[in-house]
Amino acid sequence: MNRPAPLSSQDQLDHAVQRSHERPVFVFKHSAVCPVSNTADREFEDFVAEASDDAADFHRLVIQDARPVSNRVVERTGVRHESPQALLFVDGHVVWHASHGSITRSSLREALREASGGGA
Repeated sequence: MNRPAPLSSQDQLDHAVQRSHERPVFVFKHSAVCPVSNTADREFEDFVAEASDDAADFHRLVIQDARPVSNRVVERTGVRHESPQALLFVDGHVVWHASHGSITRSSLREALREASGGGA
């Protein structure tokens, strides 16, 4: 079963974005103190657990533990910070992002399918 890898350093973020040149990479920004984020986190966890091993790389960034990394995501992508927030990187760029109640297993699946050319 797949599990999201922790994302807690800028080096890990750089590696994840670089890896997106080989395969899609999801980054889920989670707030440990927000009930809406807890719901989105469950959706993300379920999506990751259902995904095939080679579908994508999956990362979780806990805002309270890695605020500088979260800020770096904003600087690097230009996507305004929200939490919860899911971002999908392909070829070093964010090709999809969603926040709050828009983070569902089905929206994540659809984003991956589109990013993979409809083959996921």
